[in-house]
Amino acid sequence: MTGTSSSSPPINSITLSASLMSAISSISTQSASTALNISSAILFSAATGMMVLVNKMQPSQLAEEQRKATQLYKQLEKSIHTTIAIGSSPTETDVDEAVEKLLAIDRAYPLPLLPLQDKFPKKVQPARWWPKHKPRKRVMTKKKNNGWSQEIEEEMRGVVRLLKAKDQNEYRHVGEIAVKINRMLAISGPVLTGLASVGASASSFSSVGGWPAMLAVVGGVMAMVVNTLEHGGQLGMVFELFRNCYGYYKEMEEEIEKNLGEREVDKREDGELFRMKIALKLGRSLSELKSLSSYASPSSRTDEDIQEFAGKLF
Repeated sequence: MTGTSSSSPPINSITLSASLMSAISSISTQSASTALNISSAILFSAATGMMVLVNKMQPSQLAEEQRKATQLYKQLEKSIHTTIAIGSSPTETDVDEAVEKLLAIDRAYPLPLLPLQDKFPKKVQPARWWPKHKPRKRVMTKKKNNGWSQEIEEEMRGVVRLLKAKDQNEYRHVGEIAVKINRMLAISGPVLTGLASVGASASSFSSVGGWPAMLAVVGGVMAMVVNTLEHGGQLGMVFELFRNCYGYYKEMEEEIEKNLGEREVDKREDGELFRMKIALKLGRSLSELKSLSSYASPSSRTDEDIQEFAGKLF
């Protein structure tokens, strides 16, 4: 991911060069000063345009989107290979499910530039790369209640409550903070270089004094700092990571609620295997998962009093 901030050094070089020109012009002869100020204004204008374009695209966020999409495509490919390798003949339903997953990933992470996704959403939503869960067909099983019990259902309800109250809420909150900071920096950079361009242009007029040159130098330096913080810190990628974590727990919540909402246990996933899968996804042991059943009852404690998170992976 180190290459995602490659747009920052060229813009910073242009901004720094323009600032130096403005500083030198204040101690140069009239003819040299005019040439330096014009050159500085042109460079500041170019930096402004480049900042607007780069801030709109958010290269680090685009890179993270495509990295996540590649990961999901590989997972889908492996699941298809597994279905074929276990010896069961793929049905038309299997094909339809694979196509729906493929289209869901494509909607969640379209190719960059066309179309551009909203990089500064007013409301942070989880990344959704999975299709709507559909009821499963009745399965033949020798296990009593298809491996489900009252204890497992209580555990799953406790997990769902923690996912909603803590994990999802936490990543939504930090995502909102990240996008606000990124939006502020994305606006500040072009504004500062624009002001610096105005200052460089006005420096050619001796009657206005030395404040335009000061505006050009200070504005250029501050714009360079802002641009470095935004793209050197890869705030777009950070926001996308939070959004993906939010989606990870949202998918898990919907998967659990889909199984609990199915009254016919034969149409659910195998209860014991499902319990183990959820434990692995949360980074917990089965004994730790069992302790979460105490959160199933809303009357036991309020959401504000809960300090524990469901997930331990990130």
